[in-house]
Amino acid sequence: MVRRGDSAEALTRLVGEVSAKAVYSNRCHEPAAMARDAEVASHLRAEGITVRTFDAALLLEPEKALNKQGAPFRVFTPFWRSCLERHEPKEPAGGPARIPAPKPWPASLPLDALELAPKVDWAAGIRAAWRPGAQGARAQLARFLDEGLAQYAQGRDRPDLAFTSRLSPHLHFGEIAPRAIWHAVRERSLLGGDAGLVRGAEAYLRQLAWREFAYSLLVHFPHTTDAPLRPDFARFPWQEDEAALRAWQRGRTGYPLVDAGMRELWTTGWMHNRVRMVAASFLVKHLLIPWQAGARWFWDTLVDADLANNTLGWQWTAGCGADAAPYFRIFNPVRQGQRFDPSGRYVRRWVPELAGVPDKWVHCPWQAPAAALKDAGIRLGQEYPHPIIDHTEARERALAAYDHLKGTRTV
Repeated sequence: MVRRGDSAEALTRLVGEVSAKAVYSNRCHEPAAMARDAEVASHLRAEGITVRTFDAALLLEPEKALNKQGAPFRVFTPFWRSCLERHEPKEPAGGPARIPAPKPWPASLPLDALELAPKVDWAAGIRAAWRPGAQGARAQLARFLDEGLAQYAQGRDRPDLAFTSRLSPHLHFGEIAPRAIWHAVRERSLLGGDAGLVRGAEAYLRQLAWREFAYSLLVHFPHTTDAPLRPDFARFPWQEDEAALRAWQRGRTGYPLVDAGMRELWTTGWMHNRVRMVAASFLVKHLLIPWQAGARWFWDTLVDADLANNTLGWQWTAGCGADAAPYFRIFNPVRQGQRFDPSGRYVRRWVPELAGVPDKWVHCPWQAPAAALKDAGIRLGQEYPHPIIDHTEARERALAAYDHLKGTRTV
């Protein structure tokens, strides 16, 4: 059913057309969506319609995720302990055997009338990478349980290996419930009797809890979508650099792991989480470009673009949010690549111009001997760019900026 117009008015008209007495819905937790839903519920109740909402998209109600002092958690570990102390999330109820349909079926706009599809078809890579819908979500969960869960604790940081669940888009669009994932993972770890499965399940459920933490923060601190949770960061000496931002967006920074991630993002709408951290850190700490610019780009390009997770992730990386990364933690993209993509398989997939560069140099081609680059068919500055900034200089500049901020904080 597709309608266009004011949400409250359109839904009220639809309720009248089908003679409905009640409206049931899942809760949304984004600030704008919460305001919209409150208005819709008020409008419907004024018309005598029963309105019931449910929290099927989360394991916990964010408003109830409070510490012993009644305040929202701002550090993940005590939040996670609190989650473990609660009762196990309820198993999802089975769907109804039959849902009666209205007669006649109300009119609907054709989906094409919304003009959602881009005029230039740039989404072929996204279509190839994903199977949307509940069936695709169930198939992806089954693959993860069979092929990824036992290796998840050790392999989740390896972008060259397929050990992550890739369920985030399905969670975001409500194609699978977190409670269904939680219980499927628990059941597999208990039935498997394998230490790797147990460790993998614990590590993965912790990631589901991180998602819950993100929603708790968004509900309690809605301003953080645009402003830092730590107000002193409003004085951080960010720099505007359109050329550097464009190079980062296009995967042309000269740092292969960063560029591979940004190209994977553009092609498939997704990026491995370890690479997300490295790419985000590069933007805010190497380039000192405001985290909001990175958050906007991820919002525009991710198929799992989730306001809560996106906000928490970028503020964590910049050091201005809850449970934030220490300011002195500045990822070295070369070392990160050598550690987590040791053979360069991931880089070679997404930065094919480096395919012929030997493993030793694939994460730092500017350090390779001229003969190795020639054999690989690479001319730095032409087929592949020089680094747009030196890592050592960038690190020193970032540390100076953070030290300046520390010196200007008010007590």
